[in-house]
Amino acid sequence: MLHAAPEIQLASATDTQRPARRYLPEDFVVTDWSALESYFIELRDREINAPQELEEWLLDRSELESALSENLAWRYIRMTCDTQDEERAEAFQYFVSEIEPNVAPYDHALNEKLIQSEYVGELDPQRYRVFIRSVRQALEIYRAENIPLKTDISTKQQQYAATVGAMTVTINGEEMTLPRAADFLKNPDRAVREQAYIAVQERRLQDKDSLDTLFTQLVRLRHQMALNAGFKNFRDYMFAALGRFDYTPQDCFNFHRAIRETVVPLIDDLDLERRQDLNLPELRPWDLDVDVSGKAPLRPFETGAELLEKTITVFQHLDPYLGDCLRTMRQMGHLDLESRKGKAPGGYNYPLDETGVPFIFMNATSSLRDVVTMLHEGGHAVHSFLTRTLPLSADKHPPSEVAELASMSMELMSMDHWDEFFPDADELRRAKKTHLESVLETFPWVATIDKFQHWIYENPEHTTEQRHERWVQVFDEFNQRTVSWKGLEQYKPYLWQKQLHLYEVPFYYIEYAMAQLGAIAVWRNYRQNPQQGLEAYKRALALGYTAPIGEIYAAAGIRFDFSTEYLRSLADFVREEMARL
Repeated sequence: MLHAAPEIQLASATDTQRPARRYLPEDFVVTDWSALESYFIELRDREINAPQELEEWLLDRSELESALSENLAWRYIRMTCDTQDEERAEAFQYFVSEIEPNVAPYDHALNEKLIQSEYVGELDPQRYRVFIRSVRQALEIYRAENIPLKTDISTKQQQYAATVGAMTVTINGEEMTLPRAADFLKNPDRAVREQAYIAVQERRLQDKDSLDTLFTQLVRLRHQMALNAGFKNFRDYMFAALGRFDYTPQDCFNFHRAIRETVVPLIDDLDLERRQDLNLPELRPWDLDVDVSGKAPLRPFETGAELLEKTITVFQHLDPYLGDCLRTMRQMGHLDLESRKGKAPGGYNYPLDETGVPFIFMNATSSLRDVVTMLHEGGHAVHSFLTRTLPLSADKHPPSEVAELASMSMELMSMDHWDEFFPDADELRRAKKTHLESVLETFPWVATIDKFQHWIYENPEHTTEQRHERWVQVFDEFNQRTVSWKGLEQYKPYLWQKQLHLYEVPFYYIEYAMAQLGAIAVWRNYRQNPQQGLEAYKRALALGYTAPIGEIYAAAGIRFDFSTEYLRSLADFVREEMARL
């Protein structure tokens, strides 16, 4: 029996060098399939005559996977930084259409080689249990006929980013991106807010039909993939593909109900307070982001460079290691923070498996939301650093229930040092209160998107009219129950189109609510003992995906639990913290 891996050591946050390769040539670069295939053939055909040789084979395979992953990452990063650059789009599309389809059959063959090896049973069962479980799952759902479908899906997902990235509106004579226009929803002048809200919604409506058509095409392709793999629907296929070993669709439905029973009434109360504080006869959709004090929107920074510098300082106060992570990224140019025309929407932290230093992308426009996004993606980045020395590429990619725990916990733990962004005590209080409200608001919105997705793929033959009707039903169940939509009814059926997850990463959303619960629990521990809470957080993240979700949460000193009782206790904790502000 092989010995268990030693206890995980803290990965360096200051090393900017890619680790030396052991299998691929140091100067190897992914160009085309012909340059790659010989390595896959060698791995497929290599003789393995001992357990140690199987582990060597796993490490070599992992190195090849990491090189491929990082090459794809850079193609995606460059494309999203400028969706209007045709060369960048073509480079990404080349990988998706010419390299990935050729890799897939070899990947399947290598999985078979591993599981069929007479030595697989001699691998350390504790060290490799999660990895082997995932490989077996991948073998079960693999179908060769799905390879061209995945290529088609990837191409269509790219169309969504290009469509939304090109959206702009003109306000007060200035053309701007939709994220910048959304900042006007924080303006104390209600007429300005209304104008901005209507402008954004009208702009979205211009592409509503093309986005509906695109989504219909994606649903049909995804459903066919599920049928090919022997599943009843794409939802069941994705639960297998995402490795959801720890919960079921019914658990998700129970979580939706728990959110409706515990958090939605809290949001209703907050909205009632908002209407009273604003002295309005009724709330409208453009009244939900403005500060009720009547003061101008918080402006915590002016430039992306200032946002980064202040975030580094906040991280440094928490733990010097965290500050070093962002400094290293800045040194290597692994950040693109400011919003601009032609840039893809949203924000992400993209791990770079070989280098171990990730890339942060976002659309900052000098708002509180941008600060939270930077802290969120910074939490993901720290996770990448903490796992960079794990031996297998698969070890570095935990499921979203763990990945989002890293980012959401960072948002909350960092609040003790937000005076770096808000030196004025009143502004600091406003910022914290606003963010804690948004933490609670996470739950209803996640339940909305997730419940909608379940219906979409349980009913893949639905019409667009049925889709719009169902969306409005689900939206009204969880959101804005005290808000008047009179005269705005034409916008509501299309609100889901702004959620890129529905187009680009289907079923990746319920994890946000699960991880938000975990993050509140991490924060509660941190409030009780900052040093112990932070160390437990880092210890859990450093596990990567070498343990099941429940064990990773336990390492952080919390529970992987989304019962009504647990949700209520943590939501009450947030409300208590808000009351102290």
